[in-house]
Amino acid sequence: MQRGEVFGFLGPNGAGKTTTIRMLLDLLRPTRGTAEVLGGAPGDPAVRRRLGFLPASLHVDPRYRGDDLFGFLTALRGGSPPPLLAALLDRFDLDPTRPVGELSTGNRRKVGIVQAFMHRPELVILDEPTSGLDPLLQHEFLELVREQVAGGMTVFLSSHDLPEVERVAHRVAILRRGELVAVDSVADLRRRARQRIDLFVSGEADAAAFAAVPGVVEVDARDGLVRLVVEGSVDAALKAAARLTVERVVTHEADLAEVFLEHYRDRGEERPG
Repeated sequence: MQRGEVFGFLGPNGAGKTTTIRMLLDLLRPTRGTAEVLGGAPGDPAVRRRLGFLPASLHVDPRYRGDDLFGFLTALRGGSPPPLLAALLDRFDLDPTRPVGELSTGNRRKVGIVQAFMHRPELVILDEPTSGLDPLLQHEFLELVREQVAGGMTVFLSSHDLPEVERVAHRVAILRRGELVAVDSVADLRRRARQRIDLFVSGEADAAAFAAVPGVVEVDARDGLVRLVVEGSVDAALKAAARLTVERVVTHEADLAEVFLEHYRDRGEERPG
């Protein structure tokens, strides 16, 4: 990861996302190799104080109030007043005096967000951060992420919500069976993904015009429409299209979900959900 970026971490269930996060937090130790966080060992208390973490499920004694949790974490980190605490409580309309067990799912998620960001950490690790939030709060949370990253914070974002990752991530890593199969910017991953092109033609929609054309991996021709799926450069496909009377061309830009699925196509692995 680079300082001041949102790094998206993607993979289907069982790919190793949670295991990776646990190693970054020193909750698990690698069987071989080492993990380094902020230039130090994940278990070093000096490193841990510079981290924020929002787990997929925040487990807190239901009798604790938000105030109890925030005070406990503040003491662990050295006892200095959290610089963002009051602003975050106001921003997310959270009453810290209520026991966690009395809070709704959304409000418990707010408690998790506040404790992860309140001390303005250098690195925040987020695991499914918007699960349980309504659309308005999801928007507010993503705005918070953008603001903090603009101020120099680094965010490690593991999520099944691919549109969410696409909106905020600078770079993305795709994990498959415990191995990274891609690490790049969203824009560059899109450029390398398969492209879909619709050609609206007058006369016969002839699929034969694209037989053996380099890069064309799928052709569907019917009722004045030729639909192409192209891998890599579209140059050869467009030159082949010049043999038809094309009235209109519609291209479909690959989104992050399509890019993700390209790395799992024909491998029979579980899709994100």
